[in-house]
Amino acid sequence: MAGVLRGTGNMKLPSLLILNSAVWQIVLGGTLGLGLGPVPQLGMRGVAAGALIAYSMNICVMGWYLFSGRARVVPKLHGLRIRWGMFFDILKVGAVSCLSPLQTVLTILIFTKILAGFGTETLAGYGMGSRLEFLLTPIAFAFGVASVPMVGMAIGAGLVTRARQVAWTAGAASGITVGLIGLVVAIWPALWVSLFTSDPGVTAAANSYFALAGPAFGFFGIGACLYFSSQGAAKVVGPVLAGTLRLLLVGIGGWWLASSGAPAWTLFALVAGAMVAYGLGTALSVRLTRWGK
Repeated sequence: MAGVLRGTGNMKLPSLLILNSAVWQIVLGGTLGLGLGPVPQLGMRGVAAGALIAYSMNICVMGWYLFSGRARVVPKLHGLRIRWGMFFDILKVGAVSCLSPLQTVLTILIFTKILAGFGTETLAGYGMGSRLEFLLTPIAFAFGVASVPMVGMAIGAGLVTRARQVAWTAGAASGITVGLIGLVVAIWPALWVSLFTSDPGVTAAANSYFALAGPAFGFFGIGACLYFSSQGAAKVVGPVLAGTLRLLLVGIGGWWLASSGAPAWTLFALVAGAMVAYGLGTALSVRLTRWGK
């Protein structure tokens, strides 16, 4: 529903509802999970219930907004006919696009498994770095999601040059924003690390990760944003393959380094190199792929 609203040009309501969901998820999940006040303590079930209630509230509000006629697109259930051509148009982008977030999570899971052999301190240090990477993803997501309807409308109108300008502008904005954050934590890692630990071993591992991977965060921002822009052009194979390249570099390269007895900092350098390859690979695929009919 949020995607439908964004497609009509309404970016404000979905953003406010996502923020509302985050707030209520914390309040309800904390209250039900911890048993605050007269509420019984439900533990993890309470945390799950808080998330369920928060998202259900958003679905109700967005559903009411769409079906009440306030949106530019009003869904109609009466006289609904299934058109298989529309399913094909959606799935040829959506089904392939499903692979990208799966690849991102798999990359981190595989690398976490590899680092487990380097001890708890190294693993914890990387965990702090990957947490920040996950937090930076929504920033690239924000620029990318904004570009999807703009690129899609330009492609639909036959304005391929404009569609590419939107994609490159969004990619540059995402890369600069995410890259600046990466440079800051690379220079001053204590701004992030000190929020979680003062353990010398964990701090040293986290500092090493940020020093090597932080400067490459900008390339991740570019790649993630251009991946979304490519959805608007219905050309997502190239960006997905760039994500596959990152996954293979981390998985195969990390396994080889770990089995060769290489120090942990070499694996952190590998992560940085994989981010650079992902960003440049995605940009190259956008540059070389023909957009439009």
